Amino acid sequence: NTQLDYVEEASTTYYLKVLSLSRIYLDNFKNIQSSHVTQTMQIGLVGLHFGANDLGSVMIEENVISSTNFKVRIPKVDDMVRAIKSAGFVPAQRDTYYNIIRIFN
Repeated sequence: NTQLDYVEEASTTYYLKVLSLSRIYLDNFKNIQSSHVTQTMQIGLVGLHFGANDLGSVMIEENVISSTNFKVRIPKVDDMVRAIKSAGFVPAQRDTYYNIIRIFN
């Protein structure tokens, strides 16, 4: 019986607007992530063109989103590399601190 009983989902357009404005206004943030988990791979890739420089990670398991009964497809490394290249970017593997471990040319 609260206002949270129904929360309107943000549209794809709104998500991409927030992402691009984040890049402009948060210029002191080196990395901004577009989510392939919550937004689908296709929208995650579009987010790279809207200012994000990170598509998220290849996860061993995902418990937070899946606990909401939202179906999550966890891509394999090859899938991520192929998708990022198809969007016109050079994929790289990073650690938690955003140190580049490997570049996929």
